[in-house]
Amino acid sequence: MSSSGKTALILTGGGARAAYQVGVLQALQHIRQEAGESRRSNPFQIISGTSAGAINGLALACRADHYDLAVRAMVEVWRDFRSEQVYRADSFGVIRSGAKWLSLFSLGWALARWRRARPRSLLDNEPLRHFLPDLFRIDRLPKLMAEGHLDAVAISASSYTTGEHVTFYDSARPIEPWARSQRLSVCAPLSIDHLMASSAIPFVFPAIQLEVDGRPHYFGDGAMRQAAPISPAIHLGADRILVIGAGRLHEPPAPRQAVVEYPNLAQIAGHAMSSIFLDALAVDIERLQRVNKTLALLNAEQRAVSQLRPVEVLVIAPSQRIDDIAARHLWALPPAVRAMLRAVGVYGRGKTARGSALASYLLFESSFTRELMHLGFTDALAKRDEVCAFFGWGARASEAQRMAELAHMADALL
Repeated sequence: MSSSGKTALILTGGGARAAYQVGVLQALQHIRQEAGESRRSNPFQIISGTSAGAINGLALACRADHYDLAVRAMVEVWRDFRSEQVYRADSFGVIRSGAKWLSLFSLGWALARWRRARPRSLLDNEPLRHFLPDLFRIDRLPKLMAEGHLDAVAISASSYTTGEHVTFYDSARPIEPWARSQRLSVCAPLSIDHLMASSAIPFVFPAIQLEVDGRPHYFGDGAMRQAAPISPAIHLGADRILVIGAGRLHEPPAPRQAVVEYPNLAQIAGHAMSSIFLDALAVDIERLQRVNKTLALLNAEQRAVSQLRPVEVLVIAPSQRIDDIAARHLWALPPAVRAMLRAVGVYGRGKTARGSALASYLLFESSFTRELMHLGFTDALAKRDEVCAFFGWGARASEAQRMAELAHMADALL
């Protein structure tokens, strides 16, 4: 692979599932070190994130001048995560938001006349707003881009106001905003509010107000209506893209054993979440691969007049079902949250668990995040050769070794 061109990192959404991404990033550092490459420099000129992936992406971007420390800090945070750092998990906090919200199912007709009684979300994620500034300094981004450590950063969110998918981005050099059907981009200094909006899981966390062209919009999770997750990185100039998912993109051919019963509310919600966070990414990857194959069939003149260009892509996604992993850790949820989720159908443990898909997005507990990090680490190591070929790692070390062998042979001849 040529060392020219820009490499982008795309981190998808998925709530607590994003711990998997940190394990992958840790493994990439390990592979990089073994290949003899510098661990301090940032291997990604463009970083694009959605939902919890946007938070991980900004954690990397805001320390792009010392990349290995950025990864190390992320590992320390996710290894010892607690739900209380993301949302109110105490009994009083859950009653104020979740219990009141659930009561609308039975008493909505009585509560509708009092606007104050209308809760905004299942959980209150105000603790996350206070926690994020401790993770990284977002105000460092302009300086890091000016110094050449980073070319561009993008965060995606979905407007409840207009139904459009919006990508907020900042870049070292001017990049013309792009617009497609139901998708648009906005060049703006990124803030904590952008992260809160991008990670506002529908129903679970409250919407966040942001301005677009001087007009206020309410935004929710960026994975909603995200028809082309890879598109922002390409518009920002990426020639190679590493995508780290937070859920299985392809199921094995063998059918899963399952108890056939009418799905409860939690199972339906978990299925909807998987559709939001996974389906668009798998389709977009297949679309990019088809474009690459089509361009490979064209001659140089035909490619020159085409508006398309080949973009190399490497995908690392979980080799195991995260739903099944979450089923083993339902016990780790705070008691008040566990009781609230049980009301909508999350219960059991292991193979008998129900609603674990929904719970997996809220399981910000160390027992769960550590297992996902371990899975991400091993999945990335299993793709060691692909990773090295993608980045070109080890090429310089191999060349140096070859030159040393030639020098040794010359000495022997003399």
